[in-house]
Amino acid sequence: MAFQRRQLLRILSFGFGSSFILTGSELGIVAQTPVKPAAPAPPAGPAAKHELEGTEREKVAGIGGFFFRAHDPKALALWYQQHLGILLTPSTYEDSVWQQEAGPTVFDPMPETSDLFGEPHKVWMLNFRVGNLDRMVAQLRGAGIEVKVDPQTYPNGRFASLHDPEGNPIALWQPAKPGAPH
Repeated sequence: MAFQRRQLLRILSFGFGSSFILTGSELGIVAQTPVKPAAPAPPAGPAAKHELEGTEREKVAGIGGFFFRAHDPKALALWYQQHLGILLTPSTYEDSVWQQEAGPTVFDPMPETSDLFGEPHKVWMLNFRVGNLDRMVAQLRGAGIEVKVDPQTYPNGRFASLHDPEGNPIALWQPAKPGAPH
């Protein structure tokens, strides 16, 4: 029991993040036409306080981990480390974990009928922010990985898509720099 608890605590403490965002033309549509929520949204900004029965509401600070099933977890973890630079889950508390850079993260539950992820049994897609999309694409293609680059530049940046060795969809996003032409 103690080992399972220690292992669970280690996994939960693992600082792992990702960005979920639409790719392709759907992104441009979403970015340009926001959907109005059924209930009014709470005020935004760091000074906004959420009150519920007289107490301030807590909110999550970011994504602390992304856990998913794999046919060959060790091989898949090595693929992500080798090709995308994501450090493996450390085996001790003294080892370093992957630290993502601060930046925007989109959280967007999609309709069950969405074809964005490819095959219908795929129910999630990772989106990683990159500093230089062209260099990342060249690096991946140099390793024999098929990458599709969206030819359009959107107001929020550029995108490419690929799949990991188990067929899971991945999007790469180079956010637009402020004041950059579209």
